[in-house]
Amino acid sequence: MDIQAILSAATGGHGAVNPYAAIAYLVSGILFILALRGLSSPATAQNGNRFGMIGMAIAVVTTMLTHTPVGADGLLDTISLVEILVAIGIGAVIGIVMARKIAMTAMPQLVAAFHSLVGLAAVAVAAAAYLNPGAFGIADAAGQIHTVSRVEMGLGIAIGAITFSGSVIAFLKLNGNMSGSPIMLPGRHVINLGTLAAIVALTAWFTQDQSPWVFWTITGLSFLIGFLLIIPIGGADMPVVVSMLNSYSGWAAAAMGFTLGNTAMIITGALVGSSGAILSYIMCRAMNRSFISVIAGGFGADAAAGDGGSKEQRPWKPGSADDAAFLMSQAENVIIVPGYGMAVAQAQHALREMGDLLKKEGVNVKYAIHPVAGRMPGHMNVLLAEANVPYDEVFELEDINGEFAQCDVAFVIGANDVTNPSAKTDKTSPIYGMPVLDVEKAKTVLFVKRSMGGVGYAGVDNDVFYMDQTMMLLGDAKKMADDIVKALNGGGH
Repeated sequence: MDIQAILSAATGGHGAVNPYAAIAYLVSGILFILALRGLSSPATAQNGNRFGMIGMAIAVVTTMLTHTPVGADGLLDTISLVEILVAIGIGAVIGIVMARKIAMTAMPQLVAAFHSLVGLAAVAVAAAAYLNPGAFGIADAAGQIHTVSRVEMGLGIAIGAITFSGSVIAFLKLNGNMSGSPIMLPGRHVINLGTLAAIVALTAWFTQDQSPWVFWTITGLSFLIGFLLIIPIGGADMPVVVSMLNSYSGWAAAAMGFTLGNTAMIITGALVGSSGAILSYIMCRAMNRSFISVIAGGFGADAAAGDGGSKEQRPWKPGSADDAAFLMSQAENVIIVPGYGMAVAQAQHALREMGDLLKKEGVNVKYAIHPVAGRMPGHMNVLLAEANVPYDEVFELEDINGEFAQCDVAFVIGANDVTNPSAKTDKTSPIYGMPVLDVEKAKTVLFVKRSMGGVGYAGVDNDVFYMDQTMMLLGDAKKMADDIVKALNGGGH
């Protein structure tokens, strides 16, 4: 097979391939790989972002040059070209505005929203290819769509529709428009399995019969199963759901890349799909969950455990910023545990200043990050990097959990579920089995929380609040951190 045939096969076989375009797509693919590599560490994340932007720019420009709209007379179709450029411009403006205005606390739901758009785009491409296969070069002279293209189309529209509707539910839960508690439908497993089986069977049938009812039934059932899969998943498991939907969006893009004969889409989709799947698997292992049950939508709390039970009135010990400043300044080792409460209050900068002041007083300061702290993978790492916390002071759960027993003070700021020991002992808890940070083993626990009335996203109370060595620091996380900084600066402790 010569190089032209290889390039043609690599791009789906849809006609002749411009070798320069193939090289440009290959370069963009390499840049996307470098982007993923860069994003694996906060220290290289900025370069990773730059690689990704350059790669996407190359892919877009190449596609525009190789697919310039031409009219029936063989001349440039300026109207279509203007429409394309206007659409790109609108998308660019929306992206720039959102990037500048969206707070880090809203980033998880923004990511879910973006995933939904990727899924919807895959559905739109598949629908366009189905309605006008000749324009895509995927049909014979009689208008019959090639069998392999029907497989690509069926997979693309099914995964895309599931990604869209599932991401919409994830967005609503993360944004507070829908309860974070699991919503258990009667007979949901039977309904889900039946719907998935119907989608698979119809996709197989679509390879033999391209009737409209088959195509649109696959589409409708795929939208439905996306809702059904995500609704029963509890809020504590949302970070894994975001990662899983990220993987789905990648596979949807890859499937449509084959339909369009676009190498860049295939490479990008495969990268996003595989990296998202690997991340989901790693997070599931960190949470002691089953990856298969995540995909099947059976993950999360059982119905009996979904409400977290009634909240008891138990004695607890109040503290102040001055108390916290004194205890930490006298400590040898302090481990800081950030959570979503820190993100909401935007307290990361004050927290870093507090850590710097403690280090000046000879205290050994470390930061402990749970893999699902916050509302998306890496949420806490990004916030701490934004506040210029040194990377060598930030440790993942498996690397630091053994140090809490020798720790003088564990300073927990807005992290409830990931420090809750009921995950290790209470089989009725919706977070049972999830590895948590062992803050209760520290000699002293300082727990920053807005009020004693609230609970974590999983909806369960935390026994750490009521332990003898725990001092509760109630109030806004940023104000509390600022007050501790003032106390440390004042030297009055």
